[in-house]
Amino acid sequence: MEGNNLEKILQEGNLFRQLNCLIVAHLRHHNLTQAARAVASATMTPLDVEAPPNKLLELVAKGLAVEKDETLRGVPSSTLFDLGTALGYGLNPDPRVSSVDFRQYPLAKFPCFFPCTVTPLLASARGAHKGWDGLPDEDWPGGRAYLRRRQMAGPGHQASIKGVRKGRYGDTALTITNPGLTDEHTLEDGGGTWNIDKDSAVQDTKGSSKSFPKHETRHLSEHKNIARCARFSPDGRFVATGSADTSIKLFEISKIKQMMLPDSKEGPVRPVIRTFYDHVQPINDLDFHPQSTVLISGAKDNTIKFFDFSKATAKRAFRVIQDTHNVRSVSFHPSGDFLLAGTDHPIAHLYDVNTFQCYLSANSPEIGVNGAINQVRYSSTGGMYVTASKDGAIRLWDGVSASCVRAIAGAHRTAEATSACFTKDQRFVLSCGKDSAVKLWEIGTGRLVKQYLGATHTQLRCQAVFNDTEEFVLSIDEPSNEIVIWDALTADKVAKWPSNHIGVPRWIEHSPTEAAFISCGTDRSVRFWKENL
Repeated sequence: MEGNNLEKILQEGNLFRQLNCLIVAHLRHHNLTQAARAVASATMTPLDVEAPPNKLLELVAKGLAVEKDETLRGVPSSTLFDLGTALGYGLNPDPRVSSVDFRQYPLAKFPCFFPCTVTPLLASARGAHKGWDGLPDEDWPGGRAYLRRRQMAGPGHQASIKGVRKGRYGDTALTITNPGLTDEHTLEDGGGTWNIDKDSAVQDTKGSSKSFPKHETRHLSEHKNIARCARFSPDGRFVATGSADTSIKLFEISKIKQMMLPDSKEGPVRPVIRTFYDHVQPINDLDFHPQSTVLISGAKDNTIKFFDFSKATAKRAFRVIQDTHNVRSVSFHPSGDFLLAGTDHPIAHLYDVNTFQCYLSANSPEIGVNGAINQVRYSSTGGMYVTASKDGAIRLWDGVSASCVRAIAGAHRTAEATSACFTKDQRFVLSCGKDSAVKLWEIGTGRLVKQYLGATHTQLRCQAVFNDTEEFVLSIDEPSNEIVIWDALTADKVAKWPSNHIGVPRWIEHSPTEAAFISCGTDRSVRFWKENL
């Protein structure tokens, strides 16, 4: 039921967005520029959105004709919403193609470190059932099964699927054996039997993990203090880094590559093309405008600053937003007309870039005193945004109404959720927390799809990111000072390399367009990693 409600909310949001686009385009086509600008600003619609001239009037005429016809036949006018769906409104837009279908394999293993047993759920039942440690139930052929904290399993033991056979009623029976238990546990639920032991998995993925190409540091730069954050431009041509020394460095990727050539004959090459100084406290986050040569920064001095990097001599911001809180994270709307600020306040602050007017959600859930936002990120279309908070929750918000459409409380138990980002197709969210877990969540259901385990991060505000093709996940292991890589589909750890930082890296950011990433360290250094050819 909860999943259906979310689908309905998102569908209605898409309907409103498409209607707003038609209205803005209609006003613009009729030279009502001021009115078009006002509607675009009020509805977060790009002013240059394209739609066929008079399309709005055409649809209104069709709607009136249908309503007249249906009224004569005694059909209520509410069915016009079905007409809208038939015309293409209210339907999800075609997503950007993702390289990975993360639902191909369910969670591979159940780490049974807590008292647990297995409870059956009939195949016809529906609902978001929670298992041990708050994990949602797994989909099984013919039905569902989930773990509950009832019976003790030995420490460090795991239970996973081994085989299939028919149950005595022609239904599914699920059998779990665990070395920490004295007996087997069998569930009969419809469709076949599953035997589970410590050495097998839900689906055999052995040998299916991909190999992550070896990367090396190909360029090294330094700030005067801790390098705290980094961000690539959407086209991958630039990367910016922010520091505790209050400076921002802008690198041009082509110049870094030029330095990597063995026989460069063009003299000294300086990849740092701009350095900005305008904050008075450490930089927390950065983002690039999707269309313009504008870089924004959020800092501990409660400001968001705008830098025009097309001007070679510019050192200072040309615009400043003064917030009321420490600005911990920033994210541009894909239209470029709005931005979100995640701050020490539990609700993201939405700013109109043109007027600097601030908006707060009027439909926000109850969030405790420890709800400061560590990271906020828009989806690729701006239809949603996600927040990762210090209270351990991941929250999904409608990009138009700013309503919270799903809260995953305790996504990282009681530890801070330190990062969250959408997949390209907007179906999943990847999160990282100080519980040393990296997790993948299905947006439509709030279900945990994957866990990427084997890296410890409990101290720093660590990131987990996809590579450019979303085939791999990267994060940091603090005790070993290593960069860890998992196969995104199988959740197997496929590589780990020394970070080469003196001290643990505190930020990792992957290029959106190629096999390259940036790591930022407490040793002040910024390392550009590139695939070995």
